[in-house]
Amino acid sequence: MKKKKNDLGVAIAIFLMVLLWSCSGHRKPPEETPNIPVQKPAAEQTTQEIIPPEEIPAVEEEIKAELLEEQDVEELPLEEESYPEEQVEPSQLLEEAFDAYQDARLAWDRGDLETALVALDEAYSILLKLDLPLDSPLIQEKNDLRLLIARRIQEIHASRFIVLSGNNGTIPLTENQHVQKEIKSFQTVERKEFEQSYNRSGRYIDMIRGKMQKAGLPEELAWMPMIESWFKVTAYSRARALGLWQFISSTGVRFGLKRDRWIDERMDFEKATDAAIKYLEELHAMFGDWTTALAAYNCGEFRVQRVIRSQRLEYMDNFWDLYLMLPRETSRFVPRFIATLLIVQNPEKYGFGLPQPEPPLSYDTVLINRPVKLTSLSSSLGLDAEALILLNPELRNKSSPDSEYQLRVPEGYGDKVLASLESIARYVPPEATYRNHYVRRGETVSVIARRYGTSVSAIARANRLGRKYLIRVGQRLRIPGRGSSFTSYQPRSLIKEGEKLVYSVKKGDSLYIIAKSFNTNVQGIKNQNNLQSNMLRVGQKLIIQSGTPAGAVPYTVKSGDTPYKIAKRYGMNLNYLLALNGLSTRSKIYPGQQLWVTNDNDK
Repeated sequence: MKKKKNDLGVAIAIFLMVLLWSCSGHRKPPEETPNIPVQKPAAEQTTQEIIPPEEIPAVEEEIKAELLEEQDVEELPLEEESYPEEQVEPSQLLEEAFDAYQDARLAWDRGDLETALVALDEAYSILLKLDLPLDSPLIQEKNDLRLLIARRIQEIHASRFIVLSGNNGTIPLTENQHVQKEIKSFQTVERKEFEQSYNRSGRYIDMIRGKMQKAGLPEELAWMPMIESWFKVTAYSRARALGLWQFISSTGVRFGLKRDRWIDERMDFEKATDAAIKYLEELHAMFGDWTTALAAYNCGEFRVQRVIRSQRLEYMDNFWDLYLMLPRETSRFVPRFIATLLIVQNPEKYGFGLPQPEPPLSYDTVLINRPVKLTSLSSSLGLDAEALILLNPELRNKSSPDSEYQLRVPEGYGDKVLASLESIARYVPPEATYRNHYVRRGETVSVIARRYGTSVSAIARANRLGRKYLIRVGQRLRIPGRGSSFTSYQPRSLIKEGEKLVYSVKKGDSLYIIAKSFNTNVQGIKNQNNLQSNMLRVGQKLIIQSGTPAGAVPYTVKSGDTPYKIAKRYGMNLNYLLALNGLSTRSKIYPGQQLWVTNDNDK
């Protein structure tokens, strides 16, 4: 528009200059043309009409109108203020913005990125016109649409500037030196795991292929669990990834996998496959070719993006350039995957006689709404317990949850399960509590287990330690315990000396541990004992309580009382009641004995 206005101004100026110049008598005679005689003007025509200055603006407007009529391109009116904007309802603007967003989606699906971006710009410009009050019911709709537009723009830019060359619909089986190295590994040191995994794949491969086909993804992707987990639904990695598809917790939640005290859907072979398909679709939309998407699945899309953007775009002309830039510990995934496809498609070529895969899992589902231990249900049905556990791997306690749940059962056992439920006791899982322990120099799992009064195997299970129970200095370990009263590392008791409660320091104690055991704090113990530092020695006596405990009142033991009954009566923690009175779990109480109690339920 600005350029056209400038051209118009120049044209007007030239016209006026010519007109004024001709009026001044310096008119150039026309060039002679053959056979056309030059006619002399009559005497009365020699004087040119001069435009008065006051009429020049009107002439300019007339010229503008003539020039605009000759132009082919439509323009907005030169004076926009003379055309007031029509007032549009906010809901109508939202509808127009959403229509523009839909146009962008259609263009994106066609591969027309430029049109998609133009449509998204239009949608966003419409939203900018939408000035809503804070209490408007349309606020949420506006914000949702703005988020959708932002995500789509990011997706388009990622695909424009990160896509590597390659076929978007297939996985190129390039057999280069990287792939050959992985083939050799499968042929030798990993041969047993490869063959066992291929055998297990029969349980799930048909189901996964069907879901891939329905989603329009390459069916070869169904073999990804061979590399991710060896087709083990309970596989757990050092990076805390779990299941067939090796989801970490955050990515699992991002793609709809639920996790609570009863279930972890990362171990469910169907739900995890659905989540993996969503993730793969997103990665392929982001990067545009499958090899790069697979690398991002393994080591994260942001890491792959950083590597690509740190290089010259013209240098990243194929995936194998990118491969060399990725961290070694994560970059092997793609060549291992290609090696797997080559072997399963032509095992004889690579020296494999692959075993017959296991048959696909077949099952019925039964809706139950109470917690039932799978071992108890299996026993009542005359089944091997592993039959139900194999079909329901997401159940963390090997028990159905305390809510409605679709339990998988062997085919033909649906009615039998419903008939057996009434005779099976309701399962109540023990309350598990954990402490965090940071490994110190010289500590082993057995030393830590003794210190906390638990077992080596319990710590190993809670932290997914390998068979060698290897730990490192500074590593955080979860130390399991049972019951809400798990507040101390080992049994501790107080000795009553007059009006004082005294504790004798044992090996492995610290002020923090002792304070937690007796529901007090470190500074309180230091003040009671005039301690200047946190250093303790074995056998040292510490005053935990002197005089009447704050908020405590005396209680006279009656016939039939037990520490548990008294604690329950006053809403106290049993351990605190014992500690408050210098008792242990083995101590006996007798009628007439004076005990301190408190109504502080937090104790």
